[in-house]
Amino acid sequence: MPTLDFKGKQFIYGHHLTVPCRTLQIDAEKSLTSENNPSLNDNLILHGDNLHALKALLPKYAGRIKCIYIDPPYNTGNENWVYNDNVNSPLMQTWLEKHSPVDVEDLERHDKWLCMMWPRLHLLHELLSDDGIIFISIDDNEVHHLRAVMDEIFGEERFAAQFFWMRTATPPSLSKTVRRKIEPLFCYRKSVTEKLNLFGGQTEGGDMPLLNEANIVRQLEFPKEAFGKVNLKDGIYKPKTYGRIRLVKEVQVENGRFLSNLIMEGRFKWIQETVTREVQAETQFLIKSDKFSIRYERKHNQRVKIPSNLITKKECQVGTNEDANKELAEIIGTDKFDYPKPTSLIKYLINMVCDEDDIVLDSFAGSGTTAHAVLALNKADGGNRKFILIECKEYADTITAERVRRVINGIENAKDETLRNGLGGTFTYCTLGEPIDEEGMLTGETLPSYEALANYIAYTATGRGGVTTSLPYIAKRKDYGFGETKHICFYLIYEPSLAFLESNASALDGARAEQIAKACKEKGKKAYVYAPQKFISQKELTEMGITFCQLPYNIHRIADV
Repeated sequence: MPTLDFKGKQFIYGHHLTVPCRTLQIDAEKSLTSENNPSLNDNLILHGDNLHALKALLPKYAGRIKCIYIDPPYNTGNENWVYNDNVNSPLMQTWLEKHSPVDVEDLERHDKWLCMMWPRLHLLHELLSDDGIIFISIDDNEVHHLRAVMDEIFGEERFAAQFFWMRTATPPSLSKTVRRKIEPLFCYRKSVTEKLNLFGGQTEGGDMPLLNEANIVRQLEFPKEAFGKVNLKDGIYKPKTYGRIRLVKEVQVENGRFLSNLIMEGRFKWIQETVTREVQAETQFLIKSDKFSIRYERKHNQRVKIPSNLITKKECQVGTNEDANKELAEIIGTDKFDYPKPTSLIKYLINMVCDEDDIVLDSFAGSGTTAHAVLALNKADGGNRKFILIECKEYADTITAERVRRVINGIENAKDETLRNGLGGTFTYCTLGEPIDEEGMLTGETLPSYEALANYIAYTATGRGGVTTSLPYIAKRKDYGFGETKHICFYLIYEPSLAFLESNASALDGARAEQIAKACKEKGKKAYVYAPQKFISQKELTEMGITFCQLPYNIHRIADV
């Protein structure tokens, strides 16, 4: 596969790996929670550099995010954005000093944009769940570069679609070239092994549900008793191909065999995945003639539809930039935000891929539209979707979080009754804390909380974040166990206190080792114990089925978890 080369790529190629993993510091005053109890398990709004914030999320959320939407700088040359990633390369630093901030006169602005996006896209890829989807808004300035970089990081085969959003109903009449009404929006998936599930558009496979008497309810000249199974054949598993449909009646004869009588046969314009989904949704099909012009009726009036790549107000009920400005002005009293996205667009995208309990991430949060969309969807269907916003600008509290506070509590003069009454919900406001590093833990200057360190260890050991199938629940027990996988029980003997870490209480001694060995033997599992020190040899521990990992040095990936 062709790859994109750009100035600085060699310096930032693995930069996402060297970014320190920071803790998240809760700001209770800026949070909006029930019973004044902010938690990192709640919806999150993070204020800080999004590269460091994404890395800080990995220990808890790697592999857990179902939907990512980002609206990065379009690099038009007018945003006056600054590329300030601290890349540890003198050559890179010298290059960056030549032109900062990035503007229209910067001849290397495309290279800098790619250097900015590269490590962030890598971290976003790691945060996505196996069946996760990422949407990226962009415009003509970087659309070709973005497609090439996404193909390289995610894989060309993981490209799902390029949508075009009708961003304005009234493009500038004084445009010198083309009056642009639409804006590109890329969609990539995390894994090719998972079926793409846009609006439930494909199934997980298995036996083919068939059309039969139960869901073929009306015909013109064919009596109901003539219809048996409807079988699809001839390339129906190939996307975008027409299959042939056969309507047959099965007759059981005395020896137990079934005979089939062909009633009618013709071309059928739905692939098998679509038929499977519709049958599972209890759709009723109306076949009116031998031309197989299909009509259908949804149960419970639910409408499931394969999306068009053109997202418009008429077809999709999705607003424009003008609508977004009016919406924002109604909520926070200003429409001076640069090109906000309408809530209806983000709701439309989330609805394509998310179930009612999924997590949605926006690492270029801007005015907070993504959080608004998640809360509105939860209000509408009683769902429990969760949002995570990251915003680096100074308005993270005054605009991003403030908008979320207002839509949660209600806006007195809002035209929409639901918005007047408030959407409900909570969120925890966070900033970036100190890195989890060896030196800070040794000196006691930067001691992470127990939960933060346990999540970091779990992520490093398993490659998955937080509450996953690998470590279903991370919490400190009395014996300092914090979770287990199929083969291993994890223990962290730790308190965020230098006095504790320097005391004998922090050591893995013989009595504690025997207790751990007994508990793990009953489960048929090995133990990994993380602690600052031990008073028993590794040889003895190995015989007990225990591996000792000294803090803070020996935190690493475990092959068989």
